[in-house]
Amino acid sequence: MTPTTSFGAVEKVKGGDDDAFAALFAKYRRRLAALLRYKAGPELLAAVEVDDLLQETFLQAFRDIARFHYEAPGSFWNWLAAIAGHVVLDTARFQSRQKRNPGDVVRLRSASNPQGPDPLDAKTPTLLLSEKEAVAALFERLEALPPDYREAILLAKVEGLTTAEIAARMGKTREAVALLLHRALKRFRALAGEP
Repeated sequence: MTPTTSFGAVEKVKGGDDDAFAALFAKYRRRLAALLRYKAGPELLAAVEVDDLLQETFLQAFRDIARFHYEAPGSFWNWLAAIAGHVVLDTARFQSRQKRNPGDVVRLRSASNPQGPDPLDAKTPTLLLSEKEAVAALFERLEALPPDYREAILLAKVEGLTTAEIAARMGKTREAVALLLHRALKRFRALAGEP
């Protein structure tokens, strides 16, 4: 089994290298943001931002990194995706309780909340805005796709499922999924102005 670049970064993080964690954060930020957005759904996203879910996911990953064990390529992504799923569920439960009993909601430091805690990601505002715009553009392109195209791309590129797994999930043949995914990616690239 050949370790991946994520494996090397994870081992550095376990050794206390915070820069390696920042590199992992940067590598998986967009993909994880897309996963969180579609797992959360519109109702939860009316109450919380994808960035908040993203921060919580990476905070939990950082806290639990010692428990991660590399098994094969993709295992770090699968581990992160599982944490993201738990974050979405926990946040939805919290929001449900807040509707019944509004209490302490922790808001990160901002101009309107100067006493709040610092976010995990301490990049410059310009860089954060640029990344946020890139994620927003990604979501805009995904939303412009027909639902079956969007689902195929999310299952393949965000959740990392194989063609056979996507076929089972969508109730289609592997050949139909392969063709659907090819067309979906072609349309997705066209929306970005790529050939």
